[in-house]
Amino acid sequence: MSASEIERTLVRLAHEIVEKGNGSDGLALVGIKRRGVPLAERLGKLIAGIEKHPVDTGVLDIQFYRDDLSRLVCALWSPRAPSASTSRAATLCFATMCFTPAAPSGPLSDALFDHGRPRRVQLAVLIDRGHRELPVEATYIGRRVPTSSREIIEVKFREVDNDEQVLLVERVD
Repeated sequence: MSASEIERTLVRLAHEIVEKGNGSDGLALVGIKRRGVPLAERLGKLIAGIEKHPVDTGVLDIQFYRDDLSRLVCALWSPRAPSASTSRAATLCFATMCFTPAAPSGPLSDALFDHGRPRRVQLAVLIDRGHRELPVEATYIGRRVPTSSREIIEVKFREVDNDEQVLLVERVD
């Protein structure tokens, strides 16, 4: 995907989030660190433009909630992040998604719930590459890209990588 294709996809996702949520009241977009953060911020700006009022965005770092680590420590929650209160619908934003037993699905909700229990949790992803082994699926999907077990998706955002594109690359063992 080129930069313009990414932008068009984000505009479509923003409209879909507003439409399915009947507006953006109570919406909090939480970017999963790293590339989910610019995704949440961009979607927040687009939705704010559609709805004519700001949308809260925040950052959740789940690296210490991974189930392949032997010790559990607190997730890092950005001080500018909205609380995950019961009156909010939290939409977690990922650059790519592929949930397997080693992926942080349960630990992800643990990390979020440590900051409150939102009334609803949804997932937004720019690229869904399939290979799901757990019954977790994004509510909002920018693009589905079927991949083989030897292929990976690299999402590059200007805010993180100083580049803007999505690449399908062969895994190097």
